[in-house]
Amino acid sequence: MEEAYPVDAAQLLQAATDFAYDPSPQSDASAQEFLNRFPLLAVLNALQTKSDYPGLEDALFDCLDKVFRTKYGASLIPHFMPSVVAGLGAPSQNVRRLACITVSSLLDNTDETTAVYLILQSGVYPLLLRCLIDGDEQVAAAAMAAIKNLAGFTTGLDIIFPASSTEQTDLGDLAAKCSSLGRVRILALIVKLFSISTTVASKVYNANLLSLLEKEVGNANDTLVTLSALELLYELVEAQHSMEFLSRTTLLYLLSSIISNASADSILRSRAMLITGRVLSNDNAFLFIDEPSYRNVISAIDRRFAFLESQNADEFECAIEALGQTGLCKKGAAALLLSSPAPVRHVIDAAFDCQQHGKRLAALHALGNIVGETRSGNDVLLDGDAEESLRRLIYDTSSKTPKLTPSGLLLSVLQQDSEIRLAGYRVITGLVARPWCLIEIISRQEIVDIVTDKYNETEKIGMEARHKCCEAVYKSFTSSSKLMSDPAHSGLATKLEEAIRSGPYLGRKHAEAQPVVTTEQRF
Repeated sequence: MEEAYPVDAAQLLQAATDFAYDPSPQSDASAQEFLNRFPLLAVLNALQTKSDYPGLEDALFDCLDKVFRTKYGASLIPHFMPSVVAGLGAPSQNVRRLACITVSSLLDNTDETTAVYLILQSGVYPLLLRCLIDGDEQVAAAAMAAIKNLAGFTTGLDIIFPASSTEQTDLGDLAAKCSSLGRVRILALIVKLFSISTTVASKVYNANLLSLLEKEVGNANDTLVTLSALELLYELVEAQHSMEFLSRTTLLYLLSSIISNASADSILRSRAMLITGRVLSNDNAFLFIDEPSYRNVISAIDRRFAFLESQNADEFECAIEALGQTGLCKKGAAALLLSSPAPVRHVIDAAFDCQQHGKRLAALHALGNIVGETRSGNDVLLDGDAEESLRRLIYDTSSKTPKLTPSGLLLSVLQQDSEIRLAGYRVITGLVARPWCLIEIISRQEIVDIVTDKYNETEKIGMEARHKCCEAVYKSFTSSSKLMSDPAHSGLATKLEEAIRSGPYLGRKHAEAQPVVTTEQRF
């Protein structure tokens, strides 16, 4: 082939480098001009036969990557499928990666019927799987992107999930036969596919592929693989439709088992708790997960606190964060407060009694979630029993401290550093929707002064949190005609309203330039 397509390697290297690294946007015209000078088949041949020429392979990779991203370049791909197939099986990782990228470009720029037909007829999909499993990291990423693009077509899904699969394409069979790294990559592909849509997730579930994730999460023999599987599960539960399918698996049970296993690696327990929090932060979770299941996993986290506070600060913070994630959703917050004993007591104790900065910060943010700072409207307040549990827990905690009252505890938080103070604003923003907390807040002038002080914060996030807190206090106060008419609180509404009207970003007072006058020096 080299004789049939003679090309000067030095000239090609220079031209490819100029094209690849030209800072101006590449256009169809520039791509066509380059290929008029060096025909595509000649370039592809040089990529395969002159890879030992210094710098040529890298330059051609960057050049062709740009060429195939133009519409003109993409239009040529269907005519060069044999070269694409050869590239997918090439020994060079750069060539394999380029071939995977080319497949993605084909799918992005060609109609579904033509693109899927070419991929099916050329046997591209099994080669993409091979690149995923045994390519280097960049090749695997490019292969996964191409397969995900293929899954975006209805007929493409039929290639990935055929009525009868072969050993070459069955993800379950491939996972059983490859290395631990290959298994993790297959799991990563499954998660990517699952996250596309409910339709694709259904195909993943019906193909029994979630069982591969279950197997690795429950793997007690390889901590690194288990941790990788947990990371992928964390990504999977971000999909809004995930609860419908996860509820049919044993994954929640497996997470509970990891959390409860005192001999498990601490990092596994930590990740399991965070994933659990992510699962239960989804409102849909409580539509599909039965009450015993979510109470079991909450209890597993609660039991860990007895061993954590003095032994493992990182795991303690993860447990706190998991409870805070659960509290993002109204039903999750209620479940935490109605559990017996209520695990929220650990959050409140750490938020107001813990002397360690990291624990206290995590607990305050978790409490902010639980009391509804991120929720809106009718979702801020919980049902009667859960609300009573929250009120009782906060008053019980405050009564055991030198501050004695919730207002004393909240003031002490607002008097701390900016990170703690920001978390404190979040807690007050959520809590002040409760009449009992509103009274605590407005009865403490120091709290009102801090919340309305437009010069108190210097960073944008702190300014916004303080302003939002001020708005929440104003809204609750003006909703109570009884408090509004109380002479003891005269002028409070005006003070809050003025602070709100100033906006969050007024910042520091402007220092006025002062004239400097000095007497003339005489010698």
